[in-house]
This record gives sequence, structure tokens and C-alpha cells, in this order.
Amino acid sequence: MTASLDYLVALFGVTTGAHGRRLGSDEKELVLLLWQVVDLTNKKVGKVHEVFIKPNNLELTEQCTEETGITMENLTAAEPLEEVLQQFNRSLSNELNIGVDTSFCLCTFGQLHIRQVLHPEACNKNVTLPECFYSFFDLRKELKKCCPGSPDLHKLDLSDISKHLNLEDNAENNRFGVSDITATSNVILAIISEPYNHRFTDPERINHKFETGTCSKMEIIDDNTIVRARGLPWQSSDQDVARFFRGLNIAKGGAALCLNSQGRRNGEALVRFVNEEHRDLALQRHKHHMGNRYIEVYKATGEDFLKIAGGTSNEVAHFLSKENQVIVRMRGLPFTATTEEVLTFFGPKCPVTGGKEGILFVKYPDGRPTGDAFVSFACEEYAQNALKKHKDMLGKRYIELFRSTAAEVQQVLNRYTSVPLIPIAPAPIIPMLPQPFVCKTNMRDCIRMRGLPYAANIEDILHFLGEFTCDIRPHGVHMVLNQQGRPSGDAFIQMKSTDRAFLTSQRCHKRTMKDRYVEVFQCSAEEMNFVLLGGTLNRNGLSPPPCKLPCLSPPTYTTFPTQTAVISAEAAALYQQPVLLSPRALQPSTAYYPTSAQLYMNYSSYYPSNQLPSQLSTPLLLPPFPHPDHFPPARVQRLGTSSRRERRSINEILLLLLLCVNLLTPLGCPIVSYK
Repeated sequence: MTASLDYLVALFGVTTGAHGRRLGSDEKELVLLLWQVVDLTNKKVGKVHEVFIKPNNLELTEQCTEETGITMENLTAAEPLEEVLQQFNRSLSNELNIGVDTSFCLCTFGQLHIRQVLHPEACNKNVTLPECFYSFFDLRKELKKCCPGSPDLHKLDLSDISKHLNLEDNAENNRFGVSDITATSNVILAIISEPYNHRFTDPERINHKFETGTCSKMEIIDDNTIVRARGLPWQSSDQDVARFFRGLNIAKGGAALCLNSQGRRNGEALVRFVNEEHRDLALQRHKHHMGNRYIEVYKATGEDFLKIAGGTSNEVAHFLSKENQVIVRMRGLPFTATTEEVLTFFGPKCPVTGGKEGILFVKYPDGRPTGDAFVSFACEEYAQNALKKHKDMLGKRYIELFRSTAAEVQQVLNRYTSVPLIPIAPAPIIPMLPQPFVCKTNMRDCIRMRGLPYAANIEDILHFLGEFTCDIRPHGVHMVLNQQGRPSGDAFIQMKSTDRAFLTSQRCHKRTMKDRYVEVFQCSAEEMNFVLLGGTLNRNGLSPPPCKLPCLSPPTYTTFPTQTAVISAEAAALYQQPVLLSPRALQPSTAYYPTSAQLYMNYSSYYPSNQLPSQLSTPLLLPPFPHPDHFPPARVQRLGTSSRRERRSINEILLLLLLCVNLLTPLGCPIVSYK
């Protein structure tokens, strides 16, 4: 705004909640709106207008009544917000005689009255704000411009600034709100007069709508402009995130919804604002509501945002180059689907922007389709018509349709098209087997800790145990991890004796660690092994790991009894006599059928020294090993023959297998059972 203004309208709002610097942080409704016109040309002020607003929730605390003087009768007889805004417009039109050349702008002391109160409440109540509420002057910033050598004015209130400018205190208008609006007008008159002669030329702007766009991975992003919103409904879009932060300016393409490992939304979003000031205002909306859910807002970094929204693909950049497009995600497409079939699926009621160029198929690095695609539409109406085709059939498959975002396109394409820098090596044919982790014993010389904070480390555990730390065996602290490799909240400690384990469980049970109480139980090494190898401890006793569940052979695989091995004299001469006289017993015919291809042992072991916690070394994480029961047992087909020569050959083969077992078992190789 370069042209000079004719009028400023000082504005002040009052809610039933907090005031001052915390105004709008508690999501309370607006109940009082005050304004006063300031004539910049003639340096005069108009009448103070004071209008009550009827809230949806008629609740008024005694503290609010004492501070503001507002009563329940005032709110009951008031008009709703939409009617008050219309009254505001009519009042300005009559008082200013608004014509073609008349210009005015709002002015508030700080950002909260408009950004944190008016815009969020109007959005929640589906009330359209007049155009004049999308630009305003922040009196604090204007004071800093005309008084650059003054102290930090952001930490001062109106009374302090009035004293700084040597303004007289008007004792007649001491009502809450009226005194503030009068002081605001007096400060405006002071800075437009001698010796300041300040001109209001550059107002604050509020975005009308959120603009979509792309973000490059090479872009430098300020960490002080990013927040993480957690707890979003799974069906929410970037527009819903922008509505939640209405009144604050989100950067172009700055709302990125996060996806989980399955490519579905996990209820989190990273939001990038235009500057740090708007980020700080966004943090004040922590635990504000989106529908019936409260949203948590935390600080985040630019690196976090780039991981979600950044991309380098030229194909994606071309697809997202058209601004203000509505994107719809298709899931469950046939692998043979073509662009023509997709265009036919949507039909003429929802034309795709650019025809074939408005469709982006998601593919693996080798070019195979994943069954996902993104489609862009020119307007909201076309997108809504397209979403009505949710679960319609394309060929022999039903198609799922979801509203999507530019950041989601980047995430999905990055996940499917990225190639790992280090290729994954295949598993060895005969793996190395770990030594027994803990000797199995029924002595209850261990303790189990349950309910640990997920961020707890070895130092926290040792500090929790206190004087019992000296009773821990070397290498005796074991933290249990879940299948995703994250802490499960459990840990096992090997103590030097059963007495010390019992005393530790009695003294440390339900002590607190980082605001959480931790349960401590006495247990044995055998119980600990069950958990460390994938089992569980519950009230019904021990539940073994899934790989340890025995399963009898299927009925189609008939077993035969072990026969006496008979070989020829020539074959017997090849082996030592003791081996032939005392062969190793064969394994039973019961087989183990694992539930998955590989078992990841869900434990990590830490090796504390006997020194103080401050002298501990970095914890060592044991790598996962596949269990021997995960390798299918070998089975020798029984030949249907009755020839003595053939039966003798079978016996020789069986004896050779037996000798291999005797020779390989001492070397640590897995024992192979046969049927």
C-alpha cells in the first residue's frame, strides 16, 4: 500500500478467556468488539463503538466478569458474530462516507486480535470476513519504525508505551477494552505528529487461501519456520491444515502430510510458515481442535520438512507445475491400466487437467507399476465429482480415491522410485549361530523392569537403580526391542544373587523415571530368555516365541522307523572303528515349521562397567540372527522297492548322513533331521 491513507480504524477484541499476550491461545470465543476511527488528515478521533457478541457456548467465569465487567445479560441479548460484522461495515460506511478515493485500514496493538481471534473463529463458524480484515497495521511494528532507538517494544504493553511517549492517562475511560482502544488511538495520533511524522505505508497481509506448490530438496529452509502438527484425522487434507492455521501465512506448498511405511497418512503434518513470527503464533495453537480432535503443535526443522515435501524428479515437477490444481490419488489400479482407461473412468463430468499430462502413474525403479496414480483437476467442483467415483470398478478391480497433496505426491514417488545406495545382500545359506545368550537356570537372580520411558537409556536405568547398581553382573543389562527395532519399555537386569534381586524388586518397585512409574519384578534367567528370544510373559505364564512352536508332520509325509544301518565291508573300511561303534543318536521326527522366513531376536544388550554411570561406554547393539529352526528340515523320500540290493544302498546313504551329522555338529553347524 503506497498511497497515503485517509483513516485508520483502531480495533480491539475481548474473549471469555486469557488476555494480553495469551489472547486466543485458549480457543475461547470473541464476546466484545471495540473500534474507533482515527482521521489521519485532520488528526482527530471518532466515537468509540462497543458491541457485544453472542457466543455459541454461553459460559462466563467469575474471573472473566471481574476483569472485563461483562455479564451474562450482555451476552444473552447480543447478536452473533456474523450480524456484528455487518454492523461494523455499516458503521464505517456511515462514519467515513466511503467513496471512490476514500482509503482506510485497520490497526491493532499486536497481531493477536486479528490473526489469533477473528480469523480462526470466523473459519470455525463459517463466517465470511470482510475484505478489510485481510490487511492491518501492527502498532508495535510501526512504533519500532518511527522510534528505531527505543527499547524492545514487543515486551511493553499500551500503558508502558503511553508513558514512553509522554501521553496523558485518561481516567474517565477506565472500562476494560474502552481504555485500551482509547490508548491505541492516542498512540496513533502521537506518532503521526511532531516530532515523529510517521506514515503508515506497509500493512500486514493475511493470505486468503493456501497455495499449493513444489519444494526442491536443494532448497534451504529456515528451521524457525517449521512446526509439526500431530493428531490430524486420517482423511484431512492440506486445505484442512490451512484452515486450522487460518490467520497465519503458510508458505507456498508449505503443508506436507506425513505417510507411514504402508503409504497411508499417519495423522501428522509438517507446516512451513513465511517467517518465525507466524511460527511462534502457530505454537500457541497447541491442543486447539479440528472437529472433535485436539491437535498437538511442536517445533520441527527444515530437514524434517524436506524429507517429506522435497523432491528432485523432473516428471513430478512437471506434473505439479500447474498451480492451484486439486490432486486426487487413485489406489488399486490394474497393473495394465493406461491413461485412456483412467480418462474414461472419470468421464466428461470431471475432466482431467491437460488430458494425459494430468495423470501420473507411480512405478518401481524397474518400471513396474505399483497400482497407484495421481490425477489433477482444475477446480474443486471437478475434484468433488471425481471423489464420488470412490470404489467404482475399473476392469475387474474397484478403485479407491482420496484427496491428495503435492507433498504426498513427492513422498510416494520418493518411496517407490528411490534405489538404496548399498544393495541388500542375500542371506547366507548356512548362517552362523549365536552362542546361548544367558545360561538357563531356575534361580531367580534377575529382575524385570516394565513401563520404562521409550527415551530411557542405560544411564537412566542405572540412575534409577541407585545403590543397587553395584550388584549388576558384567554385561547384565538387557533392553527389549519390538519388531520395529524400537524400545518396548521392558528391560532385564542380571543381579549377582537372588537376595539382591529380591531386595532390588522390593525397593525399586513403582519408583518414577521421567514422570513415569516403573514396575520391577524378580524373575529367572529362563524367563528372561523366553522374552529375549521373542516370547512373552503374562499372567498365564510363559508364551514361547513363534519359532519354538512344534508342529507335527503333515499326514501326507509318512515317517518310517529308524532301521539298523548295514554297509558293506569296503565302505566300512573308510571310517574309524569308534565312529562305527558309537554313532550319534538321530533327532526325533517332530519338525518345526516357522511362522515367517526369518526371526529377528528382539533384544539389545548393553555392557556396563562397574564404574559410575558417567564413565559408561557407548552401548553396543547386538545384530539380529536367524534362528536355526527357520531352516526347513531335510527329508529323504522313501523308495518303494523290495530289492535287497536297493535296501542296502538306502542303508548306506542313511549311515553317511549320520556320519555327516557327527562330524559337523561339533563345528557349530545346524543339525538336520530327516523323515
